[in-house]
Amino acid sequence: MFQNYRRPAGPLWPLLCSFSWQELRQHPWRNAAAVVSVMLGVALAFSVHLINASALDEFSQAVRSVGGQPDLELRSANSTEGVPLELWGRLQRDPDIVLASPVLEISTYALPASPIPSTNTSAEPKRTLLRVIGIDPLQVAAMAPDLLPRPDKAEGADRLSFFAPDAVFLNPLARQSLGDDTLLLQIGLRMQAVRVAGSVAAGGAALAVMDIAAVQDLFGLGERITRVDLRLRAGVDRKALVQRLQSEADWPAGATLREPGDAVTRVSNLSRAYRVNLTVLALVALFTGGFLVFSVLALSVTRRSQQFALLAVLGLTGRQRLQLVLWEAAALGAFGSALGLLLGTALAALALRLLGGDLGGGYFSGATPALQWSPWAALVFGALGTAAALLGAWGPARLAQALPPAQTLKGLGHSQGGGSGVRWGVALLAAGGLLALLPPVWDMPLAAYLSVAALLLGGIVSLPALVGVVLNRVAPLLARQLLPLLAVERARRVRESAAVAVSGVVAALSLAVALTVMVASFRGSVMDWLDQVLPADLYLRTAISSSALDTAYLDPAFVDQASALPGVARATTQRIQNLSLDSAKPPVALIARPLRDPQSSQLNLPLVGGVAKVPQGSIAIYVSEAMVDLYGARVGEPFPALSLAFKPNQALAPAEYAQAAPFFVAGIWRDYARQSGAITLDRADYLHWTRDTRVNDMAFWLEEGASPEALQSAMRSLADRLAGTPGGEAGRLLEFGSAREIRATSLKIFDRSFAVTYWLQAVAIAIGLFGVAASFSAQVLARRKEFGLLVHLGLTRRQILRVVAMEGAAWTSLGALAGIALGLAVAVVLVHVVNPQSFHWTMELALPWGRLAALGAAVIAAGTLTAWLSGRAAAGRDAVMAVKEDW
Repeated sequence: MFQNYRRPAGPLWPLLCSFSWQELRQHPWRNAAAVVSVMLGVALAFSVHLINASALDEFSQAVRSVGGQPDLELRSANSTEGVPLELWGRLQRDPDIVLASPVLEISTYALPASPIPSTNTSAEPKRTLLRVIGIDPLQVAAMAPDLLPRPDKAEGADRLSFFAPDAVFLNPLARQSLGDDTLLLQIGLRMQAVRVAGSVAAGGAALAVMDIAAVQDLFGLGERITRVDLRLRAGVDRKALVQRLQSEADWPAGATLREPGDAVTRVSNLSRAYRVNLTVLALVALFTGGFLVFSVLALSVTRRSQQFALLAVLGLTGRQRLQLVLWEAAALGAFGSALGLLLGTALAALALRLLGGDLGGGYFSGATPALQWSPWAALVFGALGTAAALLGAWGPARLAQALPPAQTLKGLGHSQGGGSGVRWGVALLAAGGLLALLPPVWDMPLAAYLSVAALLLGGIVSLPALVGVVLNRVAPLLARQLLPLLAVERARRVRESAAVAVSGVVAALSLAVALTVMVASFRGSVMDWLDQVLPADLYLRTAISSSALDTAYLDPAFVDQASALPGVARATTQRIQNLSLDSAKPPVALIARPLRDPQSSQLNLPLVGGVAKVPQGSIAIYVSEAMVDLYGARVGEPFPALSLAFKPNQALAPAEYAQAAPFFVAGIWRDYARQSGAITLDRADYLHWTRDTRVNDMAFWLEEGASPEALQSAMRSLADRLAGTPGGEAGRLLEFGSAREIRATSLKIFDRSFAVTYWLQAVAIAIGLFGVAASFSAQVLARRKEFGLLVHLGLTRRQILRVVAMEGAAWTSLGALAGIALGLAVAVVLVHVVNPQSFHWTMELALPWGRLAALGAAVIAAGTLTAWLSGRAAAGRDAVMAVKEDW
């Protein structure tokens, strides 16, 4: 009947735009669901990106301000030895080097000598971590102008005060925290007074600048130099110069020449895994939102199928119908993305103001950076939001393209084949399993992320087949029960619609399950690890930050007398030293402590795998899992990288001092405290090779009935007596903690680190449940004719509502089962692939069945309730009258 119909003259797009506008206007809440889902996904991802980018930019500016602009930097792997003086002298005489400026860097804790006025007069002043930089005041202006000391302009101020041995110059943050008068710097368990003589322009964390000789004398560092900044003669080839110098026969082992700015690269690489994982996690909401767009538009296309058929009769081609749906999706996605960018910017500004630049990872803690808004980043995340909407709309658009006009106008609908969906689903699931086996790319688990996406897509594509298989087996069991049979039969015969309805919640639930399992596994592994590494009753430390290990320490006199105090049954010590094994990577922690329990002679390390036999004459070391991935350490093999960085003490015999310490990897242990790697060796071996008697931590086993509080008081008094500060100044530098307190604090830090994860997970679940509500509401409202026919056949309104509720329960139950199964598969990838490739440590898989069951039950209850509430609106008088439309 339509063969002789001619398409009307003139463009159709005004009519189509009106058609789409009417749809968007008539169903604002349903379309708002898609817009909100895209908005939240874009907002969360964009805000996380802005916070991380702003924090990294602030850190970069601070590093450039402090480091200046040298052409090359000379550093030594051994932080305790530093750059040899003879090497510095040789570089000063090199004809290709114009300037060789020495720098000494060290960190310690500082207190104002006079309390700074504060509203909280009862609180004791807290120690401030202070970075102390020793420079040559006559050369620093040419190399790092921001470190140039500027004496205060007070009347009578000495213009040459920067040469004074007790003068320090503070940057703005240090002056804000410590005041403008006299400071107390921690050296061991005593506080040394210095005076604030002026300021420096360098930004970033609290910083003090002194004359390099004054720093060496104040901290007893001899002639140590941390680095030498080099300015080269114009026209000199840097690579050729580095190759020439490092190829010389007497070039010291472990000394490296490198480009400036490596600190930014190291911190960026160290925090990259956390930043990328957090961004991917934020995109979970956008991923879920794409399925919600799919559900909304699929139901919209189904409800408007006769209108699309009429447009086809009027001359609209299948390609144009596809483009129409995609344009609607693009409009929803673009609008949601624009709102998301605004909301994300506001969230980032608020987070930077309240929380600083750290989102729980601890990489930028203490910084309060300014918001760095990037139009390119906004364009990318806005495009991601629109792309998610378009991808979600592709299936409905194809459905609108393929519908048969004549059959649809008669109300007969059209078939929805599912054979290809099963093949695609199986292929995607197989691809997800194979991608999980691939190694990281650029030190990031990119293949694992693709594996997660493939598993989720494959599982959702296979949903219709799953619904059919399960309901085909359930239907015969309900043959004699009318209402359940009606519910199951309809769900079985329109399983594609069921898959559309629950696709969003399957995506949300599977990701929620995966994140729940991952966090539970990590938390459980950390708790087990803490139980192994905290066997003592009481712990003591004086250095909170790893950068202050060489200045905040316990001397041998305190260690010996503290170990002999009444109530102490046994005490052990630990010394930690930072070593640079690779200039492009962060330092690793060298931990020296007794490795065997004196009672059982067993290794007191949380080992992973077996222990290798140590050859005669070699020193056993035990490396963390990160050392295996980052430095290629292998059990049963020597580790020459440590031998190059670990320089023996000159007090050894000449023959012994001349040889490198023969280190041998005897085992691997699990360390959740240091992402960049740690090496443990026995304290006796460390003392023999270094003669370093300083201690950073002590562990005490108490006698039965001994009071920990009394012992702490005795140790504070001992520290005051040894330091000659009867007022309690040295005693306040000691920090105590029981195993229970440290465990609780560690788990609190863990929970704070994953607070953002919990929030993003909750948003994804909320979007998924919102999608279930929107999908069921649309589907039930579209079935008014069906409900009217059931009423004419004799079913009551209450029975129809029971049928609808049973359908909702059947669909969401299958969706919950699929979501939990997919979530467990994704969790295996997160726990055993993403986590080791990102952070270089492993953990045991833990399944919190109670929480998983609660998630599934919540989804089923929400879906059933939503279907029942929607059925009440559709099964009334309008449903009976809707049957007349067919007569």
